[in-house]
Amino acid sequence: MRNHAVELSGKVALVQGERVLTWRELYARACQMAQALRASGIGAEDRVAFLDKNSIEHFEVFYGSGLLNAVSCDINWRLAPPEVAYIVNDARAKVLIVGQDFVPVLDAIAADLPHTKKIVVIGGHPTNPKYESYESFIGGHKAVDPGVQSAPNDVAFQLYSSGTTGRPKGVMITNQNFLGLLPTAIDLWKFDSNANNLIAMPLFHIGGAGWATAGQYVGCKSIIQREIDPAGIVALIGAQRVTHAFFVPVLLQFMLLVPGVDKADFSSLRLIAYGASPISEQVLEASLRTFKCEFCQVYGLTETTGVVTMLMHEDHDLTGPKKHLLRSCGKPAKGVELRIIDNDTGRAVGVGEVGEIQVRSQQVMKGYWNMPEETAKSIVNGWFRTGDAGYRDADGYVYIFDRVKDMIVSGGENVYPAEVENALMKHPAIADVAVIGIPDEKWGEVPMAIVVRKPDVAVTEQEIIDFSREHLAGFKTPKSVTWADALPRNPSGKILKKDLRAPYWEGRTRQVN
Repeated sequence: MRNHAVELSGKVALVQGERVLTWRELYARACQMAQALRASGIGAEDRVAFLDKNSIEHFEVFYGSGLLNAVSCDINWRLAPPEVAYIVNDARAKVLIVGQDFVPVLDAIAADLPHTKKIVVIGGHPTNPKYESYESFIGGHKAVDPGVQSAPNDVAFQLYSSGTTGRPKGVMITNQNFLGLLPTAIDLWKFDSNANNLIAMPLFHIGGAGWATAGQYVGCKSIIQREIDPAGIVALIGAQRVTHAFFVPVLLQFMLLVPGVDKADFSSLRLIAYGASPISEQVLEASLRTFKCEFCQVYGLTETTGVVTMLMHEDHDLTGPKKHLLRSCGKPAKGVELRIIDNDTGRAVGVGEVGEIQVRSQQVMKGYWNMPEETAKSIVNGWFRTGDAGYRDADGYVYIFDRVKDMIVSGGENVYPAEVENALMKHPAIADVAVIGIPDEKWGEVPMAIVVRKPDVAVTEQEIIDFSREHLAGFKTPKSVTWADALPRNPSGKILKKDLRAPYWEGRTRQVN
């Protein structure tokens, strides 16, 4: 920010609808935000929580926090109020900034936020004047850089992944982590200061925030799409001369269904990166024909600051001898070490053998916020255990085969069964429950609950689904319920999820969709 404000001062940094900010203007707003946060008690490494859809305000908070060496913490706005409250409290956020769309969520949780001393509402609260409006909050301060410096290992951003143990985990991403990723923007994605980068994926995900930061690293223009709207994105690409974009496969699928997509203007596009969940060959082939630009498949996690492997455009071979590579997620990115380990023996497996994918890189997170035991389980001797099972071919290409953990990927969103099961177990009719992912043509996978009812207690499938909606985000809610007399378990009591999944995945070459 400090460099671009001088070197690119009059160049456009952000566009959201009719709103436009140059780098100089964005820097000034970030300085005002930093001063407002400091006046509210925010210091180095304090957390600032942000709950809103994609917006210019995200970047003002993100960089304003950075100028104080504070930590911005974007919250998944799709979460239910109890989930939002948990994250705000877990982060011990002293300041919470809420978008107008989420005032009902704020009203539901405001009394349960003991660490939060300042709540700000973008556009102002419609009925409660005790919450300061965003413009009043930021506008009451001069655009003076506080001049705080940060160290490489200081945390810059904290994103929450759903919890394998039922508790969301705060992933601490440092300056050094970002700086491990950002050169990729120049070397392989071919970003430059003349690029127009589409920010369409949610900024509470590394796929949104990391992608945006990569483009901003080189000073390109960022075009903000507030929420996912396939038709709007198709139109926006031509209108704003978008050159770069990152999409999840389900969004590409929906964009291909937009009426008139075959006549839309995609001539400005240079690169579309895609990832976060597997893509069907049909969707990929149609995307390559329709968008007529370079494609790059990426694989990574929040814990690795995003991308750790890439399948470059030259490997997207639709009809030739390399077509099998379309099932691959590519090779390790620059600066990334990747190995595949047999967890039973601890040895590296051979070509074609399946094991857990592990990564060592400058991009690997500092750890999980206030969860040292979980951090120690996940990072062993510098190697991050991804929880994904895969294999390598003789040429070094990596293929995702299954998940060592039980995680479900539904439309690019991670769903951890333990979290859903913990919520469902609160229902008075449920004696036991297991949640698994089953194939779905639209979302890739969706959660299904296998329920053991308590004796002599009646409950319907819809009642359980409705109950889960009260406690969980919609994408985590089981889309169907089936019944069982008992759940299969091993001698130590662990539910045999693999056995439960097997009938639904029979006949498929891999256990992810």
